Amino acid sequence: MSDLRYPSLYQINTRVWLTELSRKLGRAATLDDVPDTELDRLAELGFDWLWFLSVWQTGLAGQRVSRANAGWRKEFQETLPDLREEDIAGSGFAITGYAVPASLGGDAALARLRQRLAKRGLKLLLDFVPNHMSLDHPWVKDHPEYFVTGTEEMLGREPQNYIRVNRKKGDLILAYGRDPYFSGWPDTLQLDYSNPATQEAMIRELEKIAGQCDGVRCDMAMLILPDVFERTWGRKPTSFWPQAIQRVRKRAPDFCFMAEVYWDLEYTLQQQGFDYTYDKRLYDRLREGHARPVREHLHAALDYQTKLARFLENHDEPRASASFDPFVHRAAAVITYFVPGLRFFHQGQFEGRKKRISPHLVRAPEESPDQEIGEFYDHLLAILRKPVVKSGEWQWLEGQPAWDGNGSWDSFVAHSWQGSGGERMLITVNYAPHPSQCYLKLPFPEIKDRSVRLKDLLSSACYIRGGNGLLERGLYLDLQPWSYHVFDLEIDR
Repeated sequence: MSDLRYPSLYQINTRVWLTELSRKLGRAATLDDVPDTELDRLAELGFDWLWFLSVWQTGLAGQRVSRANAGWRKEFQETLPDLREEDIAGSGFAITGYAVPASLGGDAALARLRQRLAKRGLKLLLDFVPNHMSLDHPWVKDHPEYFVTGTEEMLGREPQNYIRVNRKKGDLILAYGRDPYFSGWPDTLQLDYSNPATQEAMIRELEKIAGQCDGVRCDMAMLILPDVFERTWGRKPTSFWPQAIQRVRKRAPDFCFMAEVYWDLEYTLQQQGFDYTYDKRLYDRLREGHARPVREHLHAALDYQTKLARFLENHDEPRASASFDPFVHRAAAVITYFVPGLRFFHQGQFEGRKKRISPHLVRAPEESPDQEIGEFYDHLLAILRKPVVKSGEWQWLEGQPAWDGNGSWDSFVAHSWQGSGGERMLITVNYAPHPSQCYLKLPFPEIKDRSVRLKDLLSSACYIRGGNGLLERGLYLDLQPWSYHVFDLEIDR
């Protein structure tokens, strides 16, 4: 995904951003109106990738469903108390074609945006939705065989999962796209991966997309795995991802694939060729607020962890500032973004926004920025730009009890980084609602018989310690609830 070992990605809600730009410009904004100054700022913050969410063509059928669905409207109203019909454009995942609509500037504007990004060393990530298409996708008319069909009996028994589609060539009963654990998405139709022609058509779509960007985030990528698809639809397809990825990379060898994936299928998709897979497990364990499960998750093999996309929020999850107490938020961020993998951030996260914006909406609510969380992320991003954490060697560390009977050592999450130029960094977090103490042995044998200066890059704390003690007994830590250190280590020579 990048020449760097651990790149950073920033997700942008494209339609919401363009709505805000339109208000400022006094006219409809397109991708050409994304300011160069903002792209400069994101590059300077250290991002390697920008994910522009929802740039593809959607249709009126999806928009009508989004506007009429009572459950969805209730969510939209909670986000935007002054909700207007034009705020509901339809889901960006109910796609009618992998082309940029004229309202966003068309494919030519996307190509120009990609060129502007490349000049700044930024790569472009876009969406690929393998599981389903919009109700009014042209294939419904031209290639109905690409979709999962149903019967009158199925429609009567499961109206939440099937729809009658009116066509000049004859009505059809088709399945809504869905996850096997929930009712169907009523603005989409399920693609049939047991049909080889469907797979070939979707590979051609991917090949087209690969000419327009540098990588794709694949929506709910596990739904078309053969076993999952068979469990959901009673039809077993051949494997799609290995052949699709291979075909795309024949044309674009460096093209990146990132999977949205759950249900412990991350490793499966990595083995099928994905560069990165969502790390929802780390996120969930951080939400639970206990250090030990977090540590255990980080004990996994490094070649697996390197391919995990670490996040605290995205367009599907609640906002981090709404999910975590401010102190827990910062502690969780220190853990999330100082471990190996892709560092994945979301537009609005740095401002401490609290309202999640549905991908059906094109307008964001007004929210005042949280200055304290903004300053925290400024400091965090500055550290993440350092080569030692972008390309260095990572190692997890295990604390030891500070004294007999003190079990609070179990509340620590700690690890180290070492760069090729001798840079050293130590990260320690007390991920608990109580003070905790431990000793932490340092993994740097070269500090023997030396004096070590530990400077916290996120506070004014600075300590001088003897290297022998740090190797033998360890660094003594006594941290308040949800507190942390990000130490830069310097050896006195």
